[in-house]
Amino acid sequence: MNNVSRSRALLAALLAAPLLLTGCAGTSGASADGATDYEFTRLEAGDNGLFAAAERQPSPAITGDSLDGVPIDTSAMVGQVVVLNFWADWCAPCRAEAPVLNEVYARTQAQGVEFVGVNVKDDRNAARAFERTQGVQYDSIFDQPAVQLTKFRKVVPQTPPSTLLIDRQGRVAGIFNGAVTIGTLQPAVEALAAEAA
Repeated sequence: MNNVSRSRALLAALLAAPLLLTGCAGTSGASADGATDYEFTRLEAGDNGLFAAAERQPSPAITGDSLDGVPIDTSAMVGQVVVLNFWADWCAPCRAEAPVLNEVYARTQAQGVEFVGVNVKDDRNAARAFERTQGVQYDSIFDQPAVQLTKFRKVVPQTPPSTLLIDRQGRVAGIFNGAVTIGTLQPAVEALAAEAA
């Protein structure tokens, strides 16, 4: 393969790859394993980091037992804003963002906002120790094999941290790949909380 052919092949692969941190187009489908395939066509989040309501797609249900064995199902949270954070105890950016998540949770919980952590690729005891050390106030699903994470495989990197925002209608409304800050997360969560169900 000559250099021109290699360049064309690389360009074609880049154009075919899904874009991250983008606005949702109107199509999605479920594969045989239950994963949702999101189609991303453009970088268009608003000033507050949210996707336009017309571009949002339904979120798959995220289910599992908490680190303490309590069942959690995000489909039962329709009507609330859900902040879904994928994390692991061995992830340095996850440790860095933990105080931010705790702070935004405390500031927005009364506005109908629910936080759910999803602990991936981790040991249960290490994950519990992380939550104790960080003073996490909300529950996390224990998802050692990262089954819940793969439901967003075209949207979210398969290593943490990533945070998805789900609106009151159960649609993916925003995505933050990498550690969040109060300045990025809180305005987006409050804007979603202000939307009608």
